Amino acid sequence: MKYLVKERLFGIGEDYWIEDSGGHKAFLVDAKVLRLRDTFELKDSAGQVVAVIKEKTLTVRDAMKIESASGHVVATVRKKLFTPFRDKYHVELADGGELSVHGDLIDKEYRIEAHGNRIAEISRKWFRFRDTYGVEIAAGADAALLLAVAVCVEHLVHEDN
Repeated sequence: MKYLVKERLFGIGEDYWIEDSGGHKAFLVDAKVLRLRDTFELKDSAGQVVAVIKEKTLTVRDAMKIESASGHVVATVRKKLFTPFRDKYHVELADGGELSVHGDLIDKEYRIEAHGNRIAEISRKWFRFRDTYGVEIAAGADAALLLAVAVCVEHLVHEDN
């Protein structure tokens, strides 16, 4: 499934929609303001919270955690310590699994992999508009989780630059 994301400029309280390939609003990224740490809620088209994304505080490396709607941590996203040629992020899943995020993160040309298999690709190459990028998610993969990971990566890359 492909999703369309219009890049935002990280304004205070700026929310944005993620559309499906048919142009329908699929998920809302709701930025929560006036919090001690950056927080986003990922809501489905009916307005139900499917994930809460929070910046972790007091960590050596910048990190964000993804919680389920019930408040359980399902994943932690952080930058790898040493990546000489390309940016790489590591996603630790609560069930013990791992995801790898690598590629050109600033220009939004990267992949999310599990066990060496691509489960999502984030790319601007599908669009003529510079402020728009796509997220293609493999069949059977958890779209909400992978979109939440993409939101984390976008935020962490923006904070680095």
